[in-house]
Amino acid sequence: MDLIIQIIYFIGALLFILGLKMMGSPITARKGIVWAGFGMLLATLITYFHSEITHNYIWMTVAIALGGIVAYISGKKVAMTDMPQMIALYNGMGGGAAAAIAAVVLLKMEFTNGIVQTLAVLGAVIGTVAFSGSLIAFAKLQGLMKGVIRFPMQQWVNALVFVITLTLGLAIILSGNNYAIGTLVAFFVFALAFGVMMTIPIGGADMPVVISLYNALTGLAVGFEGYVLGNPAMMIAGVVVGSAGTLLTQLMAKAMNRPISNVLFSNFGEGGDGEAQAVSGSMKEIDSTDVAVMMAFAEKVVIIPGYGMAVAQAQHKVWEMTKQLQERGVTVKFAIHPVAGRMPGHMNVLLAEAGVPYDIIYDLDEINEEFPTTDVVLVIGANDVVNPAARTDPASPIYGMPILNADYAKNVIVVKRGKGTGFSGIENHLFFADNTRMLYGDGQDVANDLVTSLKEL
Repeated sequence: MDLIIQIIYFIGALLFILGLKMMGSPITARKGIVWAGFGMLLATLITYFHSEITHNYIWMTVAIALGGIVAYISGKKVAMTDMPQMIALYNGMGGGAAAAIAAVVLLKMEFTNGIVQTLAVLGAVIGTVAFSGSLIAFAKLQGLMKGVIRFPMQQWVNALVFVITLTLGLAIILSGNNYAIGTLVAFFVFALAFGVMMTIPIGGADMPVVISLYNALTGLAVGFEGYVLGNPAMMIAGVVVGSAGTLLTQLMAKAMNRPISNVLFSNFGEGGDGEAQAVSGSMKEIDSTDVAVMMAFAEKVVIIPGYGMAVAQAQHKVWEMTKQLQERGVTVKFAIHPVAGRMPGHMNVLLAEAGVPYDIIYDLDEINEEFPTTDVVLVIGANDVVNPAARTDPASPIYGMPILNADYAKNVIVVKRGKGTGFSGIENHLFFADNTRMLYGDGQDVANDLVTSLKEL
């Protein structure tokens, strides 16, 4: 029976890998989620037949039922705009689960191998940090925690907490099976505190990278605990998630032209080196009727969505507008920046929900060379990812970040609710450019007005 269990675990792990591979393309992502879910179902069901847990059937079933009900209800009810914080929350639960497993292992297991105990401790600290850090990320995205929290010598205090955590972990490893319970409790308390203190000074604009990083840490923690338990499904799933999360984190940081250390330990939004360039020009307003005429008689229109589109739930109206333009013979493309939205792939998910075909959605590297030949760029809800200051102002906090070169287009229309700065608090030079016009209003209302105006032409 043990052989059958291990084979089923292995099949489940293969389904995880297959599912993750399919998630690499928007076309097959939905199918990939189903395959990975089926792999998890197999791994869960076969665990009931494990010889060492026959006395835990009731607790297992209750936990699975409660978790399944909560996940189903929340998954059905959560709005697409709230998906980033839901991902952060669920990722935190994964880290917490790995930490809980580590706690039980450290309390119950008689260690005869120092390497196994070391991996148990590492899994514990990584999972605990991912748990508390992800909860803070959730609170920031949900609006429960406003702004950032910074105090003098913060990084030194954080470093001290981290060193204490590692010291307690080392004490547990060196003492074998003879450590005090108080040492284990203190170890988890300091690990929880470090996750919180590492995340509270990070601004909301960096949350996509932070979520991705904590996802990688959760996978790593699960992989370590899988090795400790001798569970191949946990090992493979953890390694796959950890490696994929690490690569994604690196890609996200690269898209912002900032090392991960800068995301975690800098004060983003407080300014770069020197005095920022003064904004010249003025914001010039336009109405939806004129914008509709401009796009209707254009040859090529590029739409750049951002989080503002998600908040307004405007993606369906934007797609309706796109179809009207296509019927008029206008070439319409969507340009997606890697860090647009509040989590990796956020804009792609929104557009897929609205039914936008994948073949008219382009990433930064594919679309940037087309802006000089674009008649109209419609920026709806995006800000920092189209800010020319990233190219021209060395004193700007976003200087060096690759952006969508919307300002190179012949005409730029920016849909915005008001005249304030974006999520990161940085003034956008694009809004003041000679070829830019501001179309003020809620994203969905504006898109609806554009649809109506196009129908009347």
